[in-house]
Amino acid sequence: MSDLTLDQAQTIVRDALAHARKGKFNALAIVVLDARGSLKASASEDGTSLMRWKVAFGKAYGAVAWGAGSKRIEKLAADRPHFFGGVAHLAEGGILPVGGGVLIRDKDNRILGAVGVSGDTSDNDELAAATGIAAAGLVADGG
Repeated sequence: MSDLTLDQAQTIVRDALAHARKGKFNALAIVVLDARGSLKASASEDGTSLMRWKVAFGKAYGAVAWGAGSKRIEKLAADRPHFFGGVAHLAEGGILPVGGGVLIRDKDNRILGAVGVSGDTSDNDELAAATGIAAAGLVADGG
């Protein structure tokens, strides 16, 4: 397996949202990107704010661009703020260093893409992403 399929991406979105509803999370926006950073699937639940999908995109884009989950990127940003600021500038502000950006890996540890979730706490966002990734038969890596 080398590519993230549309079916897998849609499973991630569907099961992440189902997990969020079961847990009574706030309304979520979810973005699934492939390994190139291209949009594969997304959804915004009724009641999400205007910027939620952009926040979700920034979490996923940062994870796939850095090859690390957003929790790891968050630590890097705190430890090396000038370096991170420079990289964020190069990415035209497209990287968001907060939890909820989760790499999608296959069974051989290859990166297939990333999921970004926004709307609840960062921990709940990440949990929803990881649940969706697992439902697609893939491995979640939050950093």
